[in-house]
Amino acid sequence: MTGEQDLAGRAALITGASRGIGKAIAAQLLARGAAVTITARKPEPLEEAAADLRAATEGARVLAIAGNAADEQARADAVDRTVAEFGSLDILINNTGINPVYGSLMEADLAAVSKIFDVNVVATLGYIQQAHRAWMGEHGGAVVNLASVAGLRSTGVIAAYGASKAALIRLTEELAWQLGPKIRVNAVAPGVVKTKFAEALVAAGEDEVSKGYPLKRLGTPEDVASLVVFLASDEASWITGETVRVDGGLLATGSL
Repeated sequence: MTGEQDLAGRAALITGASRGIGKAIAAQLLARGAAVTITARKPEPLEEAAADLRAATEGARVLAIAGNAADEQARADAVDRTVAEFGSLDILINNTGINPVYGSLMEADLAAVSKIFDVNVVATLGYIQQAHRAWMGEHGGAVVNLASVAGLRSTGVIAAYGASKAALIRLTEELAWQLGPKIRVNAVAPGVVKTKFAEALVAAGEDEVSKGYPLKRLGTPEDVASLVVFLASDEASWITGETVRVDGGLLATGSL
C-alpha cells in the first residue's frame, strides 16, 4: 500500500509538462511528496502550470525551467538545476512529443520526419544520458518514457509519429538492459487522451471516436499519470523494460 508521502525526499524531472499528461504527472508526484521540475518550450504557460501545481498541493516544491527538449544545452540545464535545487534526480519522465506530419509517408516532408525523431527519440535518449551522468549512474533511479499505442500497431494516419514511438519502445527495452540494476526504465503507451495534442485525432467528435474503445470513453491525463507514477515508485521495483498500455482496451479490439 502506498502512503500519502511515499515519494518524499525524491526529486523528479518531467518534460513537456506545461499542460495535459505532463502536468497531471507532476500533480500526482507532488501529492505523493516528491519535489518536481517541470520543463517545456514556452516560458509563460510553464510558469502558469507551476503556479497551478503549487496552489493545488500544500508545500509543493516546483521548479520551472523553460527550454527546447531537442537542445542539448537546455537538457543539461534542466538536469543540472534539478540536482542543484533538490539535491538529487531520482525520477525522469520523458513526456515531450511532437507530431507535425499526418497521412502517407510517401508524401511526408523528410525534414519534418527527422524533427519528429529528434524530439521523440533522440532528445529522450539525451535526457537519460544527462540524468545518468548527473545523478542516476551513481545513485540509481527510475525512468518512464511516454510512448503510444501507435508505436505498437500501424495507424496509417500518424505513421511517422508511430514509427518514432516504436523506436522509443525499443530504446526503452535496450536501456533497461544497459542501466540495470540501479536504474529501471519503462514506457507507457496511451491511446487517445483528451489533450490539446490529440485534438486532430478526435476531429470526428469524442463520442464517435470513443465507440471504438471497449470502455467507451477516451482517456484523461490523470488516467495516464496514475500509471506513470506507479512505474516510477517503489511499488514497481521489479518492473523494467516494460511498455504498459493505458488505452481503454483499444488494442484488445485488434485495430486502431
